[in-house]
Amino acid sequence: MQYIDLKTELKDFIVFSINGIEKIDPSFHNQRLSEWQKKGYIKKIRQGYYVFSDLQIDEKTLFLIANKIYAPSYVSLEMSLSWHNLIPEAVYGITCVTSRKTANFQTPVGNFIYKHIKPELMFGYGLGECRGQNYAIAQMEKAALDYLYLNPGIKDAVDFDGMRFNALGFKEKADTKKLEKFLAAFKNKSLNKRVGNLMKYTNAWFV
Repeated sequence: MQYIDLKTELKDFIVFSINGIEKIDPSFHNQRLSEWQKKGYIKKIRQGYYVFSDLQIDEKTLFLIANKIYAPSYVSLEMSLSWHNLIPEAVYGITCVTSRKTANFQTPVGNFIYKHIKPELMFGYGLGECRGQNYAIAQMEKAALDYLYLNPGIKDAVDFDGMRFNALGFKEKADTKKLEKFLAAFKNKSLNKRVGNLMKYTNAWFV
């Protein structure tokens, strides 16, 4: 397979894998990928995953890449909190949760950070659209719960102030019934207490 053939076959793919190439050309030799990297045609994201070098990168593109290169996962934690305007925008990586082990991939297009949660907590995300494909990102309520669950040191008003947490935005937009339902699934007394402090801090209450 020539590079131009690969580009034509995968023109609609934001990120592609070796397995995907082999479905098109079972006789494909992986050495070609190294050659195309040296020529600057493609970029390696992690073992087995690549993007074309001329790919136009924006936030949604990075969300989709994050989902694809380490599945199952969805964008959450700081990145999702920022996306929902609950914390300032200075997030230095695409933060995700996964039922797989914790991982971090520093790549030519960005830093992808994955934190492990139990498989039964892999819920509470919505789908966004990027170039005809869907990416998964935590809903506001689940992003807050994921963050507090994985950061037990965040527990009171001083900590929320340190995060510059948008209390007014949370109060106006959060669905407290949904939050309460999501929280019950964690079955974590410590988290219950810290979420209670968050509700007090934002002056939002379960109804």
